[in-house]
Amino acid sequence: MSGIVSRRRVIATATAAALTTPRARSADLAEVTLRIATFRGQDSTILPAAGQADFPYRVVYSEFNSGNLIAQAINADAIDLGGWSEIPMVFAAAAHANIAVVATLDGPTTDQAVLVGTQAPFRSIADLRGKRVGYVRATTAHYFLIRMLAQHDMSFHDIEPVPLTISAGLTAMVASSIDAWATYGYAIQTLKANGTARTLQNAADILSGHYFIGANPRRLDNPAFKDAAADYIRRVGRAYAILSADKPRWAKVVAPVIQVPEPVVLDYLNGQNHNYATRAWVDADIRTAQQVADTFASTGVLPPDIRIASVFSDALSGRLRR
Repeated sequence: MSGIVSRRRVIATATAAALTTPRARSADLAEVTLRIATFRGQDSTILPAAGQADFPYRVVYSEFNSGNLIAQAINADAIDLGGWSEIPMVFAAAAHANIAVVATLDGPTTDQAVLVGTQAPFRSIADLRGKRVGYVRATTAHYFLIRMLAQHDMSFHDIEPVPLTISAGLTAMVASSIDAWATYGYAIQTLKANGTARTLQNAADILSGHYFIGANPRRLDNPAFKDAAADYIRRVGRAYAILSADKPRWAKVVAPVIQVPEPVVLDYLNGQNHNYATRAWVDADIRTAQQVADTFASTGVLPPDIRIASVFSDALSGRLRR
């Protein structure tokens, strides 16, 4: 008889746990606040547009215009989750920043290019020898400019490099105070749309297309935070899948936010060579990022002993693979 009672107690306890755990988890998530870094026209725009913003936790967005600034913000404990390409991550690793790469965002490489004025005489990167060339330091623009120069047996010593923010670069191109600009994203469409610039060379075949989602390591010991962060990353993936299947809708949503004409945005979206997709990181992602680190090391920009694997964390991998 006592065995039957014991079994009944076990079943009752298991049933109670099954019934209360979802409510407990919901309550835990309700107490979580995610401080999210976003670029203009990305997370804070696409998630609501795709019906993915019904978060069971609180989300607070801060807007940035480069991945290196997002890495700095996480290092300073000002942000909990944000994205960047391989390049800001390499610089952050070199600086021993307190960041943790928890997921990969595969994406297009067609929105990265060196721009020149529409009337400029330049026909190849080789023509930029001795010219003032702007770039966004510690970003994909910095990396692909190094690679493009190397294709012509050139380096930063053969040009007059000018580190600029996105906003400063836009102003400099309009004012013709630089001869060329290595940049990315909708800055390209903005300058093309107003007749200021044209593409000299794009980086589609230079970049890996691996972008990363970084988290604040200070919070990765908290199970509720990890549940919320993984849920958020999955929502980003769903939002991109939904909008990639309806790019006219995507353009309509994004155009007024980034202040670029809708047809121009649609042309940009249709020109993407890959769709965005989130996933758990894999070892191959570390290898391509290490190649980036080695490239910067070979030019003397970064020290030679950077080990990229040190910033990768599997804290969310199991949750993202479910």
